[in-house]
Parts: sequence; C-alpha cells; structure tokens
Amino acid sequence: MPSDQSDNTSSQEMEGDNLESHPKNESSAVRGEPASVAPAKSDKPAKAKKEKLGSRRGVETMFRTSYRVHMDLSSLADTKANIMISINGIIISIIIASISPKIDTNPWLLLPTSVMLLSCLVSIVYAVLSARPRVSSSAVNLEDFRSKRSNILFFGHYVSMPEDDYVTEMTDLMNDQTSLYQNMIRDIYGLGKVLSTKFALLRKSYTAFMIGLILGIALFIGVYVWVVLFMDPDAIALLDASGLHSLRV
Repeated sequence: MPSDQSDNTSSQEMEGDNLESHPKNESSAVRGEPASVAPAKSDKPAKAKKEKLGSRRGVETMFRTSYRVHMDLSSLADTKANIMISINGIIISIIIASISPKIDTNPWLLLPTSVMLLSCLVSIVYAVLSARPRVSSSAVNLEDFRSKRSNILFFGHYVSMPEDDYVTEMTDLMNDQTSLYQNMIRDIYGLGKVLSTKFALLRKSYTAFMIGLILGIALFIGVYVWVVLFMDPDAIALLDASGLHSLRV
C-alpha cells in the first residue's frame, strides 16, 4: 500500500511539472485552438472599412475625371468652331473686297467665286451652330426634379425655379447618396449628348469648307486656263502658229 501511494504521488507531481513547463498558448495549440483568433476578428472590420473607402474614392475619381474630360472636349469643340468662323470670315471678306468688283469686266470669275462664297457660308453657319449655347427654355418645378424629368445639376433646368425650391431639392439630394450619383450620371450623359451634337456640326463645317476650297480653287484654275487658251487673241494666235489646233474647241 505505501508503494502505491508513493507511485500516485510521484505521478501527480510529474503531471504538475508538465503543466507548469508548457505555456498557455502551447496548451491551446495542443488542443487545436488557433492562436490568432482575436487579431483576426479585429482585422475584419478594418479591412471592410478600408475597401469601402477605396470604392467610394474610386467612384468620386471617376466622376471627377469624366467631368474634366467632357469640359476639355467642350472647350476643344468651341475652339475649333471659332477657328472655322475666323477663317471663313476672312475668306469671305477677301472675296467680296477683291474679286467681286472685277466680275463686271471678268465674268468668268463668277462661277468659282460663287462656289467659294457658298461653301464658306455653309461652313460658317455650321460652325456658329456648333458654338451656339444650348439652354432649355422650358419652365420646371420641384416635382419635375423629384420625378427625374429634369436635372437639378444643370443650370438650364433649375434657373427658372424659385431659390427656396432649389435649396430644398439640393439639400435632399445631398442627403441621398444614390440619388446624388444618379443625377451626376444623368448630367454626364447630357454633356455627352451636347458634345455629340457639337462635333457632328463641326464635322459638317470642316467638310463643307474642304469641299468648297477644293472646288473653288479647281474652278479658278480651270476657268483661267480656258480663258487664256481659248478666248485670249494672243493665245489663239500662238496656238495657230504652233499648229496645236487640237487644243481649240
């Protein structure tokens, strides 16, 4: 019996020594418990918050970039329209001041001059239409903005409404992030439609100018050659002397 008690006592002492020799984290690892459970739980909310902030920043950057690109393209279209207005205005002034008085004595100038004037006129009209401001003249009210029939971010829509209604609608819009983004998207879409119209008119203006310039110069050269070769007496005598009768009509 004493030997059994001594064996039990020694075994208990060995178990106590083993428990004291292992730290708590090692005992938890032996039982299969993860050692980094608490840090993982604390990192999840921070990671989700970081992703949410990054996403919102990306959306704001996208809107800012889109607005800047549309404004730059609108300024470019207006610059191109001003260039066409200036060039065509100069050409029309030169033709009217220099060539028109000579048409009485040189009727052959009528055809090329008319072509040049008409092409410049068409080109300058399309350029003016492209640069002309486009503002809606229809009156809108607060209900139109709330039903999404008008855009509160475009001055052409809200300029006809009372100031108090405008402040109320803008306050409601700033408190609703979804509606704010939707209005910004619709505003960008409207800017794109305006840019599409501007560049379509500019294309017609440049096309009319190019075609008129080519035809006008070709007619000036052709008519001048025809007059010199077939209507000038000196030229006719020269052709007869050289035997080039085939060039005459």
